[in-house]
Amino acid sequence: MDFLRYAEWAAELINAPLEDEDDLRSLLTSRPWLAERVSTRDVVALRKLQRELRPVFESGVVAHERPEEERQMVQRMNELMVRHPVSPFISGHDSTTWHLHVAERESSVSETIAAEGLMGMAIVLCDLGADRFGVCQATPCTNVFVDTSPNRSRRYCSERCSSRANVAAFRARRRAARVEVGVGAGLREAGH
Repeated sequence: MDFLRYAEWAAELINAPLEDEDDLRSLLTSRPWLAERVSTRDVVALRKLQRELRPVFESGVVAHERPEEERQMVQRMNELMVRHPVSPFISGHDSTTWHLHVAERESSVSETIAAEGLMGMAIVLCDLGADRFGVCQATPCTNVFVDTSPNRSRRYCSERCSSRANVAAFRARRRAARVEVGVGAGLREAGH
């Protein structure tokens, strides 16, 4: 079981538009065994889970600065794990393929996704820290992400947002430099 991948799945879930069953199936294209079982109930349950998980990522942004925020984040996670219990079981075909799943086979798609996401997020929080959960700093993006960088420096959800923000910052600096040069030239002409 790849807990980091499960945490990243939780971020993908939060960022995904979930208007209907087709949207959920699109999210699950790499998991056809789940996609084929999608129901309207799953969509409704996962929309609610999106709203429940977002504050955890938002808390991660400031957790290292405000310890009370991290405690609230842990409390939210514990409450969510009570509402969406994890029921682990071992799966595989023989001693070389045994692996752990965090939801029962009979679980609905939404229960499976909730259990995996919450378990992955809990492991990341405990092993790597609360500040590994973030919200994209590129305007106007609000996507969330799991920071897996070695130095905890990730600020954007994707390379696209990072590039867009860097270009915007470069252009702002260039405009500011032009204004500064223009102001300096105006002062010289006025004899100051």
